[in-house]
Amino acid sequence: MTSDTPGTPSTLLQRFDRTFHVWTYGVGHSQLLLRARKNHAEEHRLDMRFVAVDSMQLVRRYECLELHAVDDDAFARVFEASGVPPRWRDSRLVVRLQSRTGTGYVQCARVTVDKHPDDEGVPAVPDVIWSLSPSGLRAPLGPDVLRPEAAPVTQRVRVDPSRRGTDRS
Repeated sequence: MTSDTPGTPSTLLQRFDRTFHVWTYGVGHSQLLLRARKNHAEEHRLDMRFVAVDSMQLVRRYECLELHAVDDDAFARVFEASGVPPRWRDSRLVVRLQSRTGTGYVQCARVTVDKHPDDEGVPAVPDVIWSLSPSGLRAPLGPDVLRPEAAPVTQRVRVDPSRRGTDRS
């Protein structure tokens, strides 16, 4: 477990030794794009897409970006503040963004990281290197259901084994 502030535990999901910038946000489809452009050391662009964004708190730039899953208390606080109807709770996740240049979070239905050979066009079939979705793993709680304090909150993560931990594409 790691934390950016005492009392706020989280689990590291993925780390990218790249600098991501807030690139676009489309209100109509609630999609957020963070982009790490190619440079002299990197031969691929990385696009991090958040789909069905309900709420977010961002800084403009994330240097050496880490993605963290939040604990149940932080999830509940973000969910309550966002005003998202409770029936959508099982179809959303909260991802904390942490870097040397700032922190933030995104509440969304899915996040995907694609690798692209250029800085402009998007290939017809993206090369997905990492993806995360809640997959209904958060059990709905009714008035008669007790949730054990030690029960872990899990989220399905699909990771390319050659990219585990740090991405230097």
